[in-house]
Amino acid sequence: MIYVYLAKGFEETEAITPIDLLRRCGRDVITVGVGDNIIVGSHDIPVVTDTIAQEAPLTDELEMIVLPGGMPGTLNLEKNPYVQAAIDYCSENGKFIGAICAAPSILGHKGLLKGKKAVCYEGFESQLEGAEIGSEPVVRDGNIITSRGAGTAVDFGLKLVEALLSENESERLRKAILCD
Repeated sequence: MIYVYLAKGFEETEAITPIDLLRRCGRDVITVGVGDNIIVGSHDIPVVTDTIAQEAPLTDELEMIVLPGGMPGTLNLEKNPYVQAAIDYCSENGKFIGAICAAPSILGHKGLLKGKKAVCYEGFESQLEGAEIGSEPVVRDGNIITSRGAGTAVDFGLKLVEALLSENESERLRKAILCD
C-alpha cells in the first residue's frame, strides 16, 4: 500500500504522474487528503482523495509514502501532524519515502537527509540539511527517493516503481508509455 499525500496547493503533475505509473503496475495507491477529501492543487485542479490523513492507518502494509511539492502544498504537508507521523513511521520502519520539488525540504528539516544524497527544486538546496546535493533528475539513497520538479515527475514515478518492484518493471513501463 502506498499513500500519496495531497495538501492544498500541491503540484498536480508531481502527484498524479507517480499515482498513474504506480497503479499501472498494479500497486495499491491511496490518495490521502490533508484537511479534507477534496484538495485543490496549485493550478486550481481539484482532486477527490480516497481518504483523509487522520483516517490513513500506519500499518505494516504501508510500503511507501509520496510527498508532492508545490506551494503552498509543501508547507501545508509539513505542518500537518498526520503527515509528520507518517514520515516518522516510514523512517523508523525502513519504508520508502518519495519527495519531489520543494517537498524534500520537509525531510531536510527533520534531519532525515543527513549524510544522504538528495535533490530538490532549485532554490531549496539550503533546506536539505546535511544532504549531499546532487544534480540528477531523481536520486535514491536508501529508502529515500527525491526528485527536482514537475519536469522530472515521470522519472520520479519510474524510480518509485523500480524501488518497489524492479528495474526491469520500471524499464518495461518506460517503454510502454513511450518515454525514451
